[in-house]
Order: sequence, then structure tokens, then C-alpha cells
Amino acid sequence: MDHQDRQPAGYAPLYFLAALGAGGLAVTFFLYLLFWVPHPGQPVPVFEDIMAAFSAGSLVTKAMIVTAWAGILGFSFMLIRMLIWNLSTLSRYRQTDAFETLLKSNAGTQLMAVPLSLAMTVNVGFILGLVFVPGLWSIVEYLFPAAMAVFVLIGAYGLKLYGSFLSARLKEGGFDCAKNNSFAQTLPAFAFAMVAVGLAAPAAMSMVTATVAISLMLSTFFVVLSLIIAGVTMFLGLRSMMENGANAEAAPTLWIAIPLITVLAIAWMRQAHGLHVHFDVHGGKAGSFTLLMPLLSIQLIVGLFGWSVMRAQGYFGRFVAGPERSPVSYALVCPGVALSVLLQFFVNKGLVGSGVIEKFSTVYWVATAPALILQVATIALVVILNAKHFGRDRTPVAALPA
Repeated sequence: MDHQDRQPAGYAPLYFLAALGAGGLAVTFFLYLLFWVPHPGQPVPVFEDIMAAFSAGSLVTKAMIVTAWAGILGFSFMLIRMLIWNLSTLSRYRQTDAFETLLKSNAGTQLMAVPLSLAMTVNVGFILGLVFVPGLWSIVEYLFPAAMAVFVLIGAYGLKLYGSFLSARLKEGGFDCAKNNSFAQTLPAFAFAMVAVGLAAPAAMSMVTATVAISLMLSTFFVVLSLIIAGVTMFLGLRSMMENGANAEAAPTLWIAIPLITVLAIAWMRQAHGLHVHFDVHGGKAGSFTLLMPLLSIQLIVGLFGWSVMRAQGYFGRFVAGPERSPVSYALVCPGVALSVLLQFFVNKGLVGSGVIEKFSTVYWVATAPALILQVATIALVVILNAKHFGRDRTPVAALPA
């Protein structure tokens, strides 16, 4: 498929979510290796651990590792391809009148999908290095400062974009509160959370106290920033929805809290690990269980809320299975990925880590099954959306939400 030849009519920066979703699916396959491959000596599996498990493992283990390799490589390739296409198309889009109109409307925050996707790309790049590059862990302490510098640059880019949007709206006005009847304005919070989780990685993995301390400070800044933006924008969005009804096309944004919670939860767990190892802050073996249990509950509640609204509006029949097409549909991918990921963490770090269930027992696989089913369903959704938006059909994209 040549994305240049099959460019969707009515481009919008939200198409960066197609790259983001692919990156998220690559992460779901990495979790196979993280939780099912022994990796003594470091908190994540590296090339040597994976090869040792492959050589000594059963046929089932070998099949699992091959599946993980294929999933990581396939969706990483999709991420990079979609990112390059989006960057190229956005460059041309910036020269149009439509881009100027976007900047002056509520939709200006759609540009935050760019730093969001860039941050995900760096995270996936680190996974590719761990899984496929021999000896990477021997130089990882040199990579952590470089990675943090990249995430700071992406965060600064995001601050510039969001700062320009806010300053323009506060100076000139033009923000239409009646059309803010979705959670679309929470996208910047998601972007900054993705930066935060990347910055928190050295806190969980580095053995250098100074690196861990810098990681904690930088990631905390972006975590707090994300929480403030999420709180304000969700309140304003809910108020508008109660008054004007939910925007039918932007209905998938009602699930944005699900990926936001997953990303922040992983950032918090990474921070907690660094505090435990380097600063003698202990949370007990049930720490992850008590953290993840309420967060997972919130995700399920948000999921039910969004599902009820989208079902009432007939969203799936219109924009997924039906003839209408909207780039906002790609916002459906992130919640599927995020819930699958947090379920995996809840089972392995929460239930197994606290001693509630035994790893690889029958109960363990029953508890893991929902995460795997969600992963497969999300992959199917990506296949459907990619065919719909980048296939031969050139049905015009629905009017973008303001």
C-alpha cells in the first residue's frame, strides 16, 4: 500500500493516532517477553535473555517468542511508516488554508498528536533495541541520559504547541465552548503523559542514583502537568456535553481516560521502583496491587460510560462498520491497547506480585485471557480502520469536530 498515492481526503493531524496505535500494539507484544521470559539481573528482558529462553524453551515457548518478535517488528514497521507519511502530509497540510482555520479553532489541539506519536516512537525504539540488539544492556547507562534529552525535547515541543494554542485563545478568544462537547481537549494531557512515562524509564532501570533522581524530577513535572490538563479539560468537556449532548463523531474521545491512566500508572510504577531501590522508599509487596486495582476500576467505568454513549449514537455502525469515515476513529485503538496493557500489569505485578495467584497456573491464564482477547480485537480494529482510511475507497472524510 502506497500511502502517498492513497492519501485520505480531508487530512487532519489526528491521523498521527494511526501511528500511535501501531506503536501501542508493538508494546503489547513486548509484554509477552517482559512477563513470560526470565530476565535475571535487570528489570526488562534483553536480547541475551530472549535467545536463552528460545534455545532452552519448549515448543510453546518458542512459538510465544516468535509471535512476540513478529508482532514487535510488524507493528514497529507500521508505526514508522505511518509516522513518516503523517510528517510528510502534515508538512503539505501546513501550507493550506485549512491549517490556518484549524489553528484558530478548538481543533488546534489536534497538533498535540504529533509529540504524542513521537514519544511513543522513542519508547518503541527502546523496545527494539532491548529485543534485537546484542549487548545493549552493557551501554544502557549511557543511553539513559540521551533518551531523557530526547524526551525533554519532545516535551518542550509539546509545550510550545500547547502554549501557542492557549495563548492565542486567551488573547483572541475564539474557543467555542458549545462545540467542546467531547474529551478532545484532553489529548494534550495524553501527550505529556507519554513523555512522562518515557522520562520515568531510567528511574526503574538505571543503577546510577543521579540518573534516577533526574528521571524522577523530570517525569514528575510532566505527570503533574498531564493531571492538571486532564482535570480541567474533562470538567469543561463534560459540562458542554451535559448542555449540548456528546459530539457523535468525537465520541471515541470519551475513552481517552483509559490510555491516559495506563500511561500514568506505568510512570508511577517506574518511579516507585526507583524510589525503592535508590532512596529506600518501601511500599510493600502489595503496592502494585493497591495502585492498579482502583485505576483498573476507573478504566472499566470509563469504558462502560463511553460504550453506552457510542452505542446510543450508533457510532460503530456509522464510522467503523458503516460508510462514514473519520480520523477520530483511530482514537478507539488506544483504549483497547491501554486496557490490555494494564490488565497484563495488574495480573503480573498486582496479583502475582502480591501472592494472590501463582504465575503460569490455570487461574493465571484465565486472568490473562481478557488482555489477550482485547489485544486480538484491537488488531482486528486496526486492520479494519487501515483498510477503510488508506484503502482504495476514497469516500470523503466526515467533517472534523471543531
